Amino acid sequence: MGYNVHITRRASWWDEDGPEIGADEWEAAVAADPELVGARDDSGTERWAELVGPAGEMREALWWRPHLAFAKHPSDRMIAKMVELARVFGARVQGDDGEHYDRADCGCDDCVELRARRERQG
Repeated sequence: MGYNVHITRRASWWDEDGPEIGADEWEAAVAADPELVGARDDSGTERWAELVGPAGEMREALWWRPHLAFAKHPSDRMIAKMVELARVFGARVQGDDGEHYDRADCGCDDCVELRARRERQG
């Protein structure tokens, strides 16, 4: 089982209705960010971006859906990137349990809890 963190414009990431992040917006934001490499499946329905590490060694996926983007077990670096993207989209970053993230290194209870949860899950 994993823990996801989401970028959403909706009041809560699980809301069925509300503003979406459009495919064109997603692709433009990914293309404008030198740390992200965009990808899609052959049908074009699945879209994601990979956050590439400084030496190209580490890649983490950030998946896009019309109503949100999400990462499973994101690193602090990925959360920081998600916060950057959320600002571009006029959105916010929210964990599965409803907590919000402003910065990956802020030390707030939510960030500390996410790190602890990741460590427990290995």
